[in-house]
Amino acid sequence: MTSLDLDARWQLHPQVSLRPEPFGALLYHFGTRKLSFLKNKTIVEIVTSLPAHPDVRSALAAAGIDADTAPAYAKALGTLADSHMIVPTTAAADERVDPR
Repeated sequence: MTSLDLDARWQLHPQVSLRPEPFGALLYHFGTRKLSFLKNKTIVEIVTSLPAHPDVRSALAAAGIDADTAPAYAKALGTLADSHMIVPTTAAADERVDPR
């Protein structure tokens, strides 16, 4: 079961680093030590653009994803949400460490 809300704004978890690669990108979560592979550049574009859009649906549309292929991308984003690679924007802000 996915925890992805298509009507919410999402972003990379503050403890996740994205490293572009020729095949797409690597995501590494420093908190959980999980590594994920993004295997195409379109999903990388979507993931990196998430904070700039009011919701996932808008990010998909901006990347040119049509209704026929949107479920596959939503499933991929859901997997990233379930593994805490991406988080709702408000949750990400709440999890930031206070530097004091």
